Amino acid sequence: MDPLPLYTAVVLAGGKAARLGGQAKPQLQVGGRTMLATVLTAVADADHRIVVGPPQPVPDDVRRVREQPPGGGPVAALRAGLAEVPTEVVAVLAGDLPFLTDALVGELRARLTRDGVLVVDDGGRDQYLLGMWRTAALLAAVAGAGGPTSLRRVMAPLRVDRYRPVVQPGTPPPWTDCDTPADLARARALAATRHGAPPTAETPPAPPTQPPSLIPRFLSPPD
Repeated sequence: MDPLPLYTAVVLAGGKAARLGGQAKPQLQVGGRTMLATVLTAVADADHRIVVGPPQPVPDDVRRVREQPPGGGPVAALRAGLAEVPTEVVAVLAGDLPFLTDALVGELRARLTRDGVLVVDDGGRDQYLLGMWRTAALLAAVAGAGGPTSLRRVMAPLRVDRYRPVVQPGTPPPWTDCDTPADLARARALAATRHGAPPTAETPPAPPTQPPSLIPRFLSPPD
């Protein structure tokens, strides 16, 4: 069997997280460590790891870049991350996936045969920030994106395979993210259950300081 090609991991770790009190969402803890740390651990075998977003703690061997303009959205963040990718294959991941594993990343690498392969959740929704891609194909896609747009629209022309992971009963789905205080509390409870311990006294998010956005995650502005 041919060895899997080297890959770079680009982790989008921005966003205002208004519903979580405006905190840096990837730095919130689930299961005793930050969600960003979980994602970076899942891609520890990457040739390069790049975090796109505002200043925040990352390991010394992780490169941090900022999208332009700051806060310009996921397409701008993806463009900034791809500009630093030296490998032919790139994983594009959200920074708030507290149950992402290296096993799932390996499955995506092994299943990459066309422009990209992404995870589809149990509701049939494409998870654009949970996939593996040909770097050249993504670069071409974002290069043609003019003005604010959605990842769904940018990636629509690409030849994509879809992977539906089998989630065992009692196991948190790998696409679990944390957009609201309820999401965060649920993820923390699931993490505690997995380790056979009561939920830890992790600091809860501060109350939102402004009304939450009604724009769906990663799809702003609407098509």
